[in-house]
Amino acid sequence: MPENNNAASSTTWTSVQAYTLAVVCLLLGIAGGWLIRGSQSPAAVAPAETASAPPPTGMGGAMNARPTPEQLKQMADAQAAPLIEKLKSDPTNPDLLASIGNYYYDAQQYPIAVDYYGRSLKAKPSDASVRTDMGTAYWYMGDADRAIAEFNKALTYEPNKANALFNLGLVKWQGKMDVNGAVADWEKLLATNPNYEGKDKVEQMIAEVKKHIGVKPGTPAKPLPR
Repeated sequence: MPENNNAASSTTWTSVQAYTLAVVCLLLGIAGGWLIRGSQSPAAVAPAETASAPPPTGMGGAMNARPTPEQLKQMADAQAAPLIEKLKSDPTNPDLLASIGNYYYDAQQYPIAVDYYGRSLKAKPSDASVRTDMGTAYWYMGDADRAIAEFNKALTYEPNKANALFNLGLVKWQGKMDVNGAVADWEKLLATNPNYEGKDKVEQMIAEVKKHIGVKPGTPAKPLPR
């Protein structure tokens, strides 16, 4: 009967399914899946979709539409144009290159942002903030491994860089299901940055994530409430 089938499906949830659901819920409730820019305060964290947030309603149908990727790129092109002009006479200026990358990052044009960040880092490889930004761009491009590599490299230059540690833990957790690795990075963040602005949020994330340490894929989980 239908009721029995529903009950059976509830009891056959694996720990992986339950874990995945918990990750999604926690990310939405606490971290939102948002990474922090290299030089950004955790108090100013915003979702990657901020650049495409809809304008206020009541200003006409055209004004209420979200900008398309093409429109966002056009906005970034316009904002970056003066800096690109300056770049012609100073093509390896790392600050100019990083600033141009930031415009494209904010417009969600992550491959272009990565290109400018890479050129900036070629001139100044020790800039941990720019490297952290490049790692976040790789994450939003769906490349967790490259993101982790860039965060780790940023930490070779600034071992206690709070935003790199925060992001590294989040990507290890959300992208690789490496719970122990995520907790270790966040605990190091708090130990080395006692005045970290997002301390309460990180402590909450650690407490919640620790509940999933030791979860083994494929083992039956407790039935979900009906």
